[in-house]
Amino acid sequence: MSSVRGKVAVVTGAGSGIGRHLALELAKRGARPALSDVDEPALGETADRARALGAEVHTARLDVSDRAAVEAYATAVAGHFGVVHQVYNNAGVAGGSTVLDSTWADYDRVLSINLFGVLHGTKAFLPHLIASGDGHVVNISSLNGIMGQGRMTAYCTSKFGVRGFTESLRAELLAAGHPVQVSVVHPGGVRTNIATAAFDHARAQGQEFTAADEARHRAYNEKLLRMPPEQAARIVVDGVEAGRPRILVGNDAKVVDLLVRLAPRLYPVLAARAERRFTGGA
Repeated sequence: MSSVRGKVAVVTGAGSGIGRHLALELAKRGARPALSDVDEPALGETADRARALGAEVHTARLDVSDRAAVEAYATAVAGHFGVVHQVYNNAGVAGGSTVLDSTWADYDRVLSINLFGVLHGTKAFLPHLIASGDGHVVNISSLNGIMGQGRMTAYCTSKFGVRGFTESLRAELLAAGHPVQVSVVHPGGVRTNIATAAFDHARAQGQEFTAADEARHRAYNEKLLRMPPEQAARIVVDGVEAGRPRILVGNDAKVVDLLVRLAPRLYPVLAARAERRFTGGA
């Protein structure tokens, strides 16, 4: 069992949700957080709260889909602290619809942030983590990196990609004997604004929503996003300190993981039925 105390820990998407509470949980445990987000006011609020807990904090505005910007950011963080021990590739968005209804822009946006953002962060920081002698890569996937779900094709594609990339990375680092641990995180329903942000983004892009769409969105937030983000953050950091390669966050993620393992042919049928009931279909 290791500790995050004294570690330089990078958290992307730290302006809200799980990212904000990862930053605060790390600060409580004595880490030195390097925090980034595209939303500078929200990032500043997170940083202020982390500093109030006594943490030394570095902040920067960062778009994780911008490869050159992430590489420059990794250099800046390493230059500021002199070392980097951990990276939590957390920044992400929801979005997309069915394959027939989704646009290429939907796929480009979700994959550039959720999947390539993780690749960019891992590639940019990995040499620094190796050099630290005690590194840890923590990549945030999802319950939807375990289970495919209709009307979420872009999101599921990105989160399955994060899972596969992270598990492959772990195998590589073990084979090479590098001093870097690797964890993939699968949160279930956590009470964040990710679904609402995706809904608002689609509306801003001119997408029209029916009353049924509005009702589905409200029901999704109220019925499925139940776990407080601070609880999710504690589970993640506990898992990191315990060195777990796979961190399931919430009973829903644990149930889905078990269902997919035990009934790989049946679970898509059950998921489709649940989707119809949830949306008021037959």
